[in-house]
Amino acid sequence: MVHTPRVAVVLAGSGRADGSEIHESVSVLVHLNRHAIAYRCFAPDKPQAEVVDHVTGKVEPGQTRNQMVEAARIARGEISPIATLRAADFDAIAFPGGFGAAKNLCTFAFKGPDCDVDADVARVLREFHAATKPIALACIAPVIAAKVLGTSAGGPGCEVTIGSDEGVAGAIAKMGARNIAKDVTHAHVDAKNRIVTTPAYMCDTGPWGVFQGIGAMIDELAKLLK
Repeated sequence: MVHTPRVAVVLAGSGRADGSEIHESVSVLVHLNRHAIAYRCFAPDKPQAEVVDHVTGKVEPGQTRNQMVEAARIARGEISPIATLRAADFDAIAFPGGFGAAKNLCTFAFKGPDCDVDADVARVLREFHAATKPIALACIAPVIAAKVLGTSAGGPGCEVTIGSDEGVAGAIAKMGARNIAKDVTHAHVDAKNRIVTTPAYMCDTGPWGVFQGIGAMIDELAKLLK
């Protein structure tokens, strides 16, 4: 029987300012489907760090939204708590970007290189890495891999790309990882760690460029799954 690869996709709400970036998330799902790769979405079953009015861009004090409930909008209801995710059940893992990756999955948006990573997010990243299963991250999400797998956390260090943003690249270096500058339509492969990344909306671009870059990332992920 032919094995159909299964990829866990980790979301963190819905919407670029306080959750998962929708263009990036949908691009990941579309390109996985293009490769006939099965996927299951996961998200933390807990409140977002903050709620943002996406019209005004302002934080709405006193408002709260659950990350998994909001992410279910993108997943069409097919979603599970990240606490239930185990690397043994999947062949790879993928993280779209958006501020949810930097506010909910970790606190990079607030603390930079001194950020904390959600306990289950850190656990699953370490599980997939220890099992040498591919890890894909887009946009700002690569900072999570830098924090969890960087030498400052006792990890092996890794290579990622968030494009050419010097400030974020410097923070990545402080975490004991390395940024490889790439443009929006390209992906970087850290073959040693089996990590694939693409800058997506870290670049000044539109949805077509993001779609192409995430396509390149998933193409490389598919190669690693063969």
